[in-house]
Amino acid sequence: MLSWAITFLIIAIIAAVLGFGGIAGTATGIAKILFLVFLVLFIVSFIIGRRPKL
Repeated sequence: MLSWAITFLIIAIIAAVLGFGGIAGTATGIAKILFLVFLVLFIVSFIIGRRPKL
C-alpha cells in the first residue's frame, strides 16, 4: 500500500514538472488516500498485534 502511494506521488511530481496539472492533482489525491489507508491499517495491525495472547 505504501509503495503504491509513493508511486502515485512520483507520478504527480513528474506530471507537475511537465505541466500536466490535472493529472498531477489527481495523482496527488490518490497518493494521499492510499497513504491514509496505509496509516489506518498499520495502526490497527499494530494495536491488534500488541494484545496479549489468551
